[in-house]
Amino acid sequence: MISLYRPGSSLVHRAPAGLKVLLFACFAIAVSVLAGSAWAGSGWSGGVWSGGVWSGNGWSGNGWSLPVAAAITVAAYLLAGFGAREIVAQVLAVRWVVVVMLVTQLIFVPFATAATTTGRVLTVIVMASLITLTTRIPDLLDSTERALGPFTRFGVNPRAIGLLLALTITTIPVIAGFAGTIREAQRARGVPVRLGTFVVPLLVMSLKHSDDLADALAARGLE
Repeated sequence: MISLYRPGSSLVHRAPAGLKVLLFACFAIAVSVLAGSAWAGSGWSGGVWSGGVWSGNGWSGNGWSLPVAAAITVAAYLLAGFGAREIVAQVLAVRWVVVVMLVTQLIFVPFATAATTTGRVLTVIVMASLITLTTRIPDLLDSTERALGPFTRFGVNPRAIGLLLALTITTIPVIAGFAGTIREAQRARGVPVRLGTFVVPLLVMSLKHSDDLADALAARGLE
C-alpha cells in the first residue's frame, strides 16, 4: 500500500482524520451537485446586444461553483503549508487520466460539458490527494471504522469499507505512476505521443494491477 503522507504541523495536518474525510465528502457532493457548465448551459445564460443595451440575463445557475471549488482547493493546500508547486505536481500526476477522460467525453458531448465534468473530477482528485498528503493511512482506516461502527447491526462491515476507501485513494497515484512509466519508456524509444499507443498499455497495466490486488486480498481471506 502506497503512503503519500508528508509530515507537517499545519492545521490541516493536526485535524482529526474523520473530520477531514467528512469535509471532503461534503466538498465532493457539493462539487458534483452544484457544478454546472462554466461556459454554457447553466453558466452564462446569453443575451442580446441591441441599441447599445445588453438584454441578457447574465450569469445564472451554478456556473460559478467550479471556480469556487478550485479556489477552495488552492486555499486548503496553502493552509496545509503546500505551495503552487505541490498543486501543479498533483495535477500533473493525473494529467493522462484527465486527457483520457476529456477525449472520450468529447466523442459524445459538447466541449463545454466535457471540460466542466473533467474539471469537476480533477478538483475532487486534487482535494483527495491533500487528505493523503496530510493523513496517515492507518489513521484514515481507524477513523472510518470507528465512524461506521454503529452500522454493524445493519450488516455493514466497517473493516471492509475502510479497506475499500484506502485502496481507492492509493490506486490513483498507482495508475498515475503507470502512466509516467509508459510515457518515459515511449520517450526513451522515441515513440511520439499517441492516444492509442498510450491508453492500451495503461489499461493492460491497470487491469493487471487490479488482478494482483484481488489475488492478494483473496489470499488474506478478504472478499
